[in-house]
Amino acid sequence: MNPEQKSASMSNATFVRPAQFYISGFSNVPHAEYFYVFLCFVYMVTFLGNGLLLSVIYLVKTFHTPKYMIVFNLAFIDLCGSTAFIPKLLDTFLFDNRYIVYEACLSYMFFAVFFTHVQSWTLVIMAYDRFIAICFPLRYHNLVTKRAIAAMLLFAWGFVVTLRASAVGLIDRLSFCDSVVIQSFFCDYGPTYRLACNDASLNSIMAKLAIAVIMCLPPILIVLTYICIAIALSRIASGKERLKAFQTCTAHMIVVAVFFLPLLSTNIIVQISSISTNTRIINSTLTYTIPPLLNPIIYSLRTEEVLSSIRKLCKPIRMSNITLSKKVTSVSPH
Repeated sequence: MNPEQKSASMSNATFVRPAQFYISGFSNVPHAEYFYVFLCFVYMVTFLGNGLLLSVIYLVKTFHTPKYMIVFNLAFIDLCGSTAFIPKLLDTFLFDNRYIVYEACLSYMFFAVFFTHVQSWTLVIMAYDRFIAICFPLRYHNLVTKRAIAAMLLFAWGFVVTLRASAVGLIDRLSFCDSVVIQSFFCDYGPTYRLACNDASLNSIMAKLAIAVIMCLPPILIVLTYICIAIALSRIASGKERLKAFQTCTAHMIVVAVFFLPLLSTNIIVQISSISTNTRIINSTLTYTIPPLLNPIIYSLRTEEVLSSIRKLCKPIRMSNITLSKKVTSVSPH
Protein backbone atom coordinates (compact mmCIF):
# COMPACT_ATOMS: atom_id res chain seq x y z
CA MET A 1 0.00 0.00 0.00
CA ASN A 2 1.41 3.41 -0.94
CA PRO A 3 1.57 6.33 1.57
CA GLU A 4 -1.54 7.99 0.08
CA GLN A 5 -3.61 4.87 0.61
CA LYS A 6 -2.31 4.49 4.17
CA SER A 7 -3.23 8.08 5.02
CA ALA A 8 -6.64 7.69 3.41
CA SER A 9 -7.39 4.59 5.48
CA MET A 10 -6.25 6.03 8.83
CA SER A 11 -9.74 7.38 9.54
CA ASN A 12 -11.31 3.94 9.08
CA ALA A 13 -9.50 0.85 10.29
CA THR A 14 -11.92 -1.53 8.55
CA PHE A 15 -11.94 -0.29 4.94
CA VAL A 16 -8.98 0.65 2.78
CA ARG A 17 -9.95 3.57 0.59
CA PRO A 18 -7.52 4.86 -2.02
CA ALA A 19 -6.83 8.56 -2.26
CA GLN A 20 -7.34 8.37 -6.04
CA PHE A 21 -8.52 6.12 -8.85
CA TYR A 22 -7.01 6.03 -12.32
CA ILE A 23 -9.37 5.90 -15.33
CA SER A 24 -7.62 3.93 -18.06
CA GLY A 25 -10.15 4.13 -20.93
CA PHE A 26 -9.21 5.06 -24.53
CA SER A 27 -5.65 3.76 -24.11
CA ASN A 28 -3.78 3.25 -27.39
CA VAL A 29 -6.73 4.39 -29.52
CA PRO A 30 -5.33 5.89 -32.76
CA HIS A 31 -6.45 9.45 -33.50
CA ALA A 32 -8.56 9.52 -30.32
CA GLU A 33 -8.44 13.33 -30.33
CA TYR A 34 -10.85 13.35 -33.30
CA PHE A 35 -13.34 11.34 -31.25
CA TYR A 36 -13.04 13.86 -28.41
CA VAL A 37 -13.68 16.74 -30.82
CA PHE A 38 -16.73 14.84 -32.10
CA LEU A 39 -18.00 14.48 -28.51
CA CYS A 40 -17.49 18.22 -28.00
CA PHE A 41 -19.63 18.88 -31.08
CA VAL A 42 -22.25 16.38 -29.81
CA TYR A 43 -22.43 18.20 -26.48
CA MET A 44 -22.87 21.64 -28.08
CA VAL A 45 -25.68 20.43 -30.37
CA THR A 46 -27.29 18.52 -27.48
CA PHE A 47 -27.17 21.63 -25.29
CA LEU A 48 -28.66 23.86 -27.99
CA GLY A 49 -31.31 21.36 -29.12
CA ASN A 50 -32.60 20.49 -25.66
CA GLY A 51 -32.34 24.11 -24.53
CA LEU A 52 -34.49 25.15 -27.50
CA LEU A 53 -37.08 22.44 -26.81
CA LEU A 54 -37.25 23.39 -23.12
CA SER A 55 -37.69 27.07 -24.05
CA VAL A 56 -40.47 26.34 -26.56
CA ILE A 57 -42.43 24.17 -24.10
CA TYR A 58 -42.00 26.79 -21.36
CA LEU A 59 -42.93 29.82 -23.51
CA VAL A 60 -45.85 28.36 -25.51
CA LYS A 61 -48.84 27.95 -23.18
CA THR A 62 -50.55 25.39 -25.42
CA PHE A 63 -47.72 23.01 -24.49
CA HIS A 64 -48.55 23.23 -20.78
CA THR A 65 -50.21 19.81 -20.93
CA PRO A 66 -49.46 16.43 -19.30
CA LYS A 67 -47.96 15.06 -22.54
CA TYR A 68 -45.49 17.92 -22.86
CA MET A 69 -44.67 17.76 -19.14
CA ILE A 70 -43.12 14.39 -19.99
CA VAL A 71 -41.33 15.78 -23.07
CA PHE A 72 -40.04 18.69 -20.95
CA ASN A 73 -38.76 16.22 -18.36
CA LEU A 74 -37.03 14.19 -21.10
CA ALA A 75 -35.30 17.28 -22.54
CA PHE A 76 -34.23 18.37 -19.04
CA ILE A 77 -32.82 14.89 -18.32
CA ASP A 78 -30.92 14.89 -21.63
CA LEU A 79 -29.44 18.32 -20.92
CA CYS A 80 -28.39 17.43 -17.37
CA GLY A 81 -27.13 13.98 -18.31
CA SER A 82 -24.92 15.26 -21.13
CA THR A 83 -23.59 18.03 -18.88
CA ALA A 84 -22.76 15.55 -16.12
CA PHE A 85 -21.09 13.14 -18.54
CA ILE A 86 -19.38 14.72 -21.56
CA PRO A 87 -17.42 17.69 -20.06
CA LYS A 88 -15.86 15.45 -17.40
CA LEU A 89 -15.04 12.81 -20.02
CA LEU A 90 -13.30 15.44 -22.18
CA ASP A 91 -11.43 16.77 -19.16
CA THR A 92 -10.28 13.24 -18.30
CA PHE A 93 -8.99 12.19 -21.71
CA LEU A 94 -8.52 15.28 -23.86
CA PHE A 95 -6.54 17.05 -21.11
CA ASP A 96 -5.16 13.79 -19.64
CA ASN A 97 -6.56 14.25 -16.12
CA ARG A 98 -7.03 10.54 -15.56
CA TYR A 99 -6.53 10.55 -11.79
CA ILE A 100 -9.70 11.28 -9.83
CA VAL A 101 -9.98 11.51 -6.05
CA TYR A 102 -12.04 8.85 -4.27
CA GLU A 103 -14.98 11.08 -3.25
CA ALA A 104 -15.17 12.74 -6.68
CA CYS A 105 -15.18 9.28 -8.30
CA LEU A 106 -18.22 8.22 -6.26
CA SER A 107 -20.00 11.46 -7.16
CA TYR A 108 -19.16 10.96 -10.84
CA MET A 109 -20.34 7.35 -10.59
CA PHE A 110 -23.72 8.55 -9.34
CA PHE A 111 -24.41 11.37 -11.80
CA ALA A 112 -22.83 9.89 -14.97
CA VAL A 113 -25.63 7.36 -15.49
CA PHE A 114 -28.31 8.65 -13.08
CA PHE A 115 -30.06 10.70 -15.76
CA THR A 116 -29.90 7.80 -18.22
CA HIS A 117 -31.74 5.66 -15.66
CA VAL A 118 -34.39 8.34 -15.16
CA GLN A 119 -34.83 8.56 -18.93
CA SER A 120 -35.55 4.83 -19.05
CA TRP A 121 -38.60 5.26 -16.82
CA THR A 122 -39.61 8.55 -18.45
CA LEU A 123 -40.05 6.60 -21.69
CA VAL A 124 -42.35 4.19 -19.82
CA ILE A 125 -44.48 7.15 -18.67
CA MET A 126 -44.60 8.36 -22.28
CA ALA A 127 -45.80 4.91 -23.34
CA TYR A 128 -48.52 5.10 -20.67
CA ASP A 129 -49.64 8.46 -22.11
CA ARG A 130 -49.93 6.98 -25.64
CA PHE A 131 -51.63 3.83 -24.29
CA ILE A 132 -54.40 5.80 -22.56
CA ALA A 133 -54.79 8.22 -25.50
CA ILE A 134 -55.42 5.39 -27.99
CA CYS A 135 -57.00 2.62 -25.89
CA PHE A 136 -59.14 4.82 -23.63
CA PRO A 137 -59.57 8.11 -25.52
CA LEU A 138 -62.78 9.13 -23.72
CA ARG A 139 -61.10 8.78 -20.31
CA TYR A 140 -57.80 10.38 -21.36
CA HIS A 141 -58.37 13.77 -19.69
CA ASN A 142 -59.51 12.07 -16.47
CA LEU A 143 -56.61 9.61 -16.27
CA VAL A 144 -53.72 11.65 -17.75
CA THR A 145 -53.76 14.82 -15.66
CA LYS A 146 -50.93 17.17 -14.74
CA ARG A 147 -51.11 15.93 -11.15
CA ALA A 148 -50.96 12.26 -12.20
CA ILE A 149 -48.02 12.81 -14.56
CA ALA A 150 -46.18 14.93 -11.97
CA ALA A 151 -46.64 12.12 -9.41
CA MET A 152 -45.30 9.52 -11.87
CA LEU A 153 -42.28 11.64 -12.77
CA LEU A 154 -41.51 12.38 -9.11
CA PHE A 155 -41.79 8.68 -8.30
CA ALA A 156 -39.40 7.82 -11.17
CA TRP A 157 -36.85 10.39 -9.94
CA GLY A 158 -37.18 9.24 -6.31
CA PHE A 159 -36.94 5.56 -7.23
CA VAL A 160 -33.80 6.05 -9.34
CA VAL A 161 -32.18 8.31 -6.69
CA THR A 162 -32.75 5.61 -4.07
CA LEU A 163 -31.47 2.81 -6.31
CA ARG A 164 -28.40 4.71 -7.50
CA ALA A 165 -27.52 6.11 -4.06
CA SER A 166 -27.79 2.62 -2.52
CA ALA A 167 -25.48 1.18 -5.18
CA VAL A 168 -22.87 3.93 -4.83
CA GLY A 169 -23.14 3.75 -1.03
CA LEU A 170 -22.19 0.07 -1.15
CA ILE A 171 -18.88 1.03 -2.81
CA ASP A 172 -17.95 2.75 0.44
CA ARG A 173 -17.89 -0.59 2.30
CA LEU A 174 -15.23 -2.03 -0.02
CA SER A 175 -11.49 -2.15 0.48
CA PHE A 176 -9.14 -1.42 -2.41
CA CYS A 177 -5.83 -2.99 -1.43
CA ASP A 178 -4.22 -3.55 -4.81
CA SER A 179 -5.14 -1.97 -8.16
CA VAL A 180 -6.88 1.40 -8.44
CA VAL A 181 -7.02 1.34 -12.26
CA ILE A 182 -10.63 1.47 -13.50
CA GLN A 183 -10.91 -0.28 -16.88
CA SER A 184 -13.53 2.08 -18.26
CA PHE A 185 -14.06 5.64 -19.52
CA PHE A 186 -15.55 6.94 -16.27
CA CYS A 187 -16.00 5.75 -12.69
CA ASP A 188 -18.12 2.86 -13.90
CA TYR A 189 -19.85 0.84 -11.21
CA GLY A 190 -18.93 -2.68 -12.34
CA PRO A 191 -15.24 -2.13 -13.15
CA THR A 192 -14.85 -0.22 -9.87
CA TYR A 193 -16.37 -2.71 -7.43
CA ARG A 194 -14.49 -5.57 -9.11
CA LEU A 195 -11.23 -3.97 -7.95
CA ALA A 196 -12.17 -4.59 -4.32
CA CYS A 197 -10.19 -7.11 -2.25
CA ASN A 198 -13.04 -7.91 0.17
CA ASP A 199 -16.51 -9.39 -0.39
CA ALA A 200 -18.37 -7.50 -3.16
CA SER A 201 -21.34 -9.88 -3.49
CA LEU A 202 -23.83 -7.17 -2.43
CA ASN A 203 -22.45 -4.89 -5.13
CA SER A 204 -22.88 -7.64 -7.70
CA ILE A 205 -26.50 -8.16 -6.62
CA MET A 206 -27.14 -4.41 -6.84
CA ALA A 207 -25.62 -4.27 -10.33
CA LYS A 208 -27.89 -7.11 -11.51
CA LEU A 209 -30.90 -5.45 -9.89
CA ALA A 210 -30.10 -2.19 -11.69
CA ILE A 211 -29.86 -4.03 -15.03
CA ALA A 212 -33.24 -5.68 -14.36
CA VAL A 213 -35.16 -2.53 -13.38
CA ILE A 214 -33.44 -0.10 -15.76
CA MET A 215 -32.60 -2.08 -18.92
CA CYS A 216 -35.05 -5.01 -18.86
CA LEU A 217 -38.32 -4.03 -17.15
CA PRO A 218 -38.95 -0.67 -18.90
CA PRO A 219 -38.67 -2.01 -22.50
CA ILE A 220 -40.88 -4.98 -21.53
CA LEU A 221 -43.55 -2.60 -20.20
CA ILE A 222 -43.26 -0.41 -23.32
CA VAL A 223 -43.63 -3.44 -25.63
CA LEU A 224 -46.72 -4.56 -23.67
CA THR A 225 -48.33 -1.11 -24.04
CA TYR A 226 -47.70 -1.18 -27.81
CA ILE A 227 -49.21 -4.67 -28.07
CA CYS A 228 -52.34 -3.27 -26.41
CA ILE A 229 -52.22 -0.24 -28.75
CA ALA A 230 -51.90 -2.53 -31.80
CA ILE A 231 -54.91 -4.58 -30.63
CA ALA A 232 -56.94 -1.39 -30.08
CA LEU A 233 -55.98 -0.04 -33.53
CA SER A 234 -56.90 -3.34 -35.22
CA ARG A 235 -60.48 -2.80 -34.08
CA ILE A 236 -60.72 0.55 -35.85
CA ALA A 237 -62.55 0.05 -39.14
CA SER A 238 -60.97 2.89 -41.13
CA GLY A 239 -57.37 2.45 -42.26
CA LYS A 240 -56.97 6.22 -42.35
CA GLU A 241 -57.98 6.48 -38.67
CA ARG A 242 -55.55 3.69 -37.76
CA LEU A 243 -52.72 5.49 -39.54
CA LYS A 244 -53.57 8.81 -37.88
CA ALA A 245 -53.61 7.23 -34.41
CA PHE A 246 -50.37 5.35 -35.11
CA GLN A 247 -48.62 8.55 -36.25
CA THR A 248 -49.11 10.01 -32.76
CA CYS A 249 -46.79 7.25 -31.49
CA THR A 250 -44.00 7.48 -34.06
CA ALA A 251 -41.88 10.09 -32.24
CA HIS A 252 -42.03 8.05 -29.03
CA MET A 253 -41.24 4.78 -30.84
CA ILE A 254 -38.18 6.32 -32.51
CA VAL A 255 -36.93 7.73 -29.18
CA VAL A 256 -37.43 4.32 -27.52
CA ALA A 257 -35.52 2.57 -30.33
CA VAL A 258 -32.68 5.13 -30.24
CA PHE A 259 -32.36 4.75 -26.46
CA PHE A 260 -32.87 1.03 -25.80
CA LEU A 261 -31.49 -0.74 -28.90
CA PRO A 262 -27.86 0.50 -28.52
CA LEU A 263 -28.01 0.07 -24.73
CA LEU A 264 -29.28 -3.50 -24.88
CA SER A 265 -27.18 -4.58 -27.87
CA THR A 266 -23.95 -3.25 -26.33
CA ASN A 267 -24.59 -5.12 -23.06
CA ILE A 268 -25.65 -8.33 -24.83
CA ILE A 269 -22.56 -8.30 -27.08
CA VAL A 270 -20.29 -7.84 -24.03
CA GLN A 271 -21.96 -10.83 -22.32
CA ILE A 272 -21.90 -13.29 -25.24
CA SER A 273 -18.65 -12.42 -27.02
CA SER A 274 -15.21 -11.07 -26.28
CA ILE A 275 -14.65 -7.61 -27.75
CA SER A 276 -11.71 -5.34 -27.06
CA THR A 277 -11.95 -2.93 -24.15
CA ASN A 278 -11.65 0.12 -26.39
CA THR A 279 -14.41 -1.12 -28.73
CA ARG A 280 -16.69 -1.62 -25.73
CA ILE A 281 -15.81 1.80 -24.35
CA ILE A 282 -16.44 3.62 -27.66
CA ASN A 283 -19.79 1.81 -28.10
CA SER A 284 -20.81 2.64 -24.54
CA THR A 285 -19.79 6.28 -24.95
CA LEU A 286 -21.96 6.64 -28.06
CA THR A 287 -24.81 4.84 -26.27
CA TYR A 288 -24.78 7.46 -23.50
CA THR A 289 -24.26 10.53 -25.72
CA ILE A 290 -26.18 10.05 -29.00
CA PRO A 291 -29.79 9.65 -27.67
CA PRO A 292 -29.74 13.06 -25.89
CA LEU A 293 -28.50 14.56 -29.17
CA LEU A 294 -31.27 12.99 -31.27
CA ASN A 295 -34.27 13.30 -28.93
CA PRO A 296 -34.92 17.06 -29.41
CA ILE A 297 -34.39 16.68 -33.17
CA ILE A 298 -36.94 13.84 -33.28
CA TYR A 299 -39.52 15.78 -31.27
CA SER A 300 -38.93 18.94 -33.33
CA LEU A 301 -39.00 17.34 -36.78
CA ARG A 302 -41.58 14.61 -36.15
CA THR A 303 -44.04 16.84 -34.27
CA GLU A 304 -45.67 19.48 -36.46
CA GLU A 305 -47.02 21.50 -33.51
CA VAL A 306 -43.50 21.90 -32.10
CA LEU A 307 -42.13 22.92 -35.51
CA SER A 308 -44.88 25.51 -36.05
CA SER A 309 -44.35 26.91 -32.54
CA ILE A 310 -40.61 27.30 -33.20
CA ARG A 311 -41.43 29.17 -36.43
CA LYS A 312 -43.86 31.47 -34.58
CA LEU A 313 -41.28 32.21 -31.87
CA CYS A 314 -38.60 32.93 -34.48
CA LYS A 315 -40.84 35.15 -36.64
CA PRO A 316 -40.76 38.24 -34.33
CA ILE A 317 -36.97 37.91 -34.12
CA ARG A 318 -36.68 37.86 -37.92
CA MET A 319 -39.07 40.80 -38.25
CA SER A 320 -37.12 42.86 -35.69
CA ASN A 321 -33.87 42.08 -37.53
CA ILE A 322 -35.41 43.18 -40.85
CA THR A 323 -36.75 46.38 -39.25
CA LEU A 324 -33.39 47.13 -37.65
CA SER A 325 -31.63 46.49 -40.97
CA LYS A 326 -33.98 48.95 -42.76
CA LYS A 327 -33.37 51.60 -40.09
CA VAL A 328 -29.61 51.22 -40.40
CA THR A 329 -29.86 51.47 -44.20
CA SER A 330 -32.06 54.59 -44.05
CA VAL A 331 -29.72 56.51 -41.73
CA SER A 332 -26.51 55.49 -43.44
CA PRO A 333 -24.91 58.22 -45.64
CA HIS A 334 -25.24 57.79 -49.43
